[in-house]
Amino acid sequence: MSNQRRALFLSHGGGPLPLLGDPAHGEMVACLKDIAATIERPSAIAVVSAHWEASQPSITSASHPPLIYDYSGFPKESYEITYPCPGDPPLAQTVAEQLTNAGFAAHLDGARGFDHGLFVPLKIMYPDADIPCIQVSLVKTLNAEEHLRLGQALQGVGDPSLLLIGSGFSFHNMRAFYTPDTDESKAMNEAFEAWLLETCSDPQLSEAERRQRLADWETAPFARYCHPRAEHLLPLHVCYGFAASACSRAYGLQILKKQASMFLWAVEG
Repeated sequence: MSNQRRALFLSHGGGPLPLLGDPAHGEMVACLKDIAATIERPSAIAVVSAHWEASQPSITSASHPPLIYDYSGFPKESYEITYPCPGDPPLAQTVAEQLTNAGFAAHLDGARGFDHGLFVPLKIMYPDADIPCIQVSLVKTLNAEEHLRLGQALQGVGDPSLLLIGSGFSFHNMRAFYTPDTDESKAMNEAFEAWLLETCSDPQLSEAERRQRLADWETAPFARYCHPRAEHLLPLHVCYGFAASACSRAYGLQILKKQASMFLWAVEG
């Protein structure tokens, strides 16, 4: 394998619905399968999930973390999903050391399991559950610059076989998911997605400009309509901080009848 940093920001959809055959997640499932078939198989995966916020960056460190069914109101089979991938304590230790070296008070968590931000997309991408995984939390300040720095600190992990996944959703207004679309709501969704695509993929932007746009994401068109809270967007900031370049490929799709995006980075060096 070449010396690459590989990162994927994915939009993980609504709870367990992608695993239940929900037609509004058909494009998402197909996209994730395509990505897994396209990229070189990783030897380990680190997932930054929108569904874990901690006072300082925390990392799962158990050898076999359990699953956390962190959703409610779904059919019985939603709570019987399995994804018995192993943890990776040595990788967790390395990640904690790199974050500590960068000034974060990183915390190894041997008790926490994997939430659906990890097991739902990975069950689609790598159904055999045979790739060691760790999960990394967001910082509950939800500060954009802090998460860019967190991703930058992970560059020091230095394992080209690692895949960093930011598991969030490029559109995450819960009320809007349950409200009929209007021309105005579609336009707001599409305007933010266009800004995100330009920010992540435009080769004419310098990396200083790209980073500043992400740091100032709240000034993007209809940013706070699309993200009343930042937790589903910030995994993208971690991915960009890690990759520090324009994405290698962008994917536009519909999930739950909303425009959404995924971004893949494979960066030499």
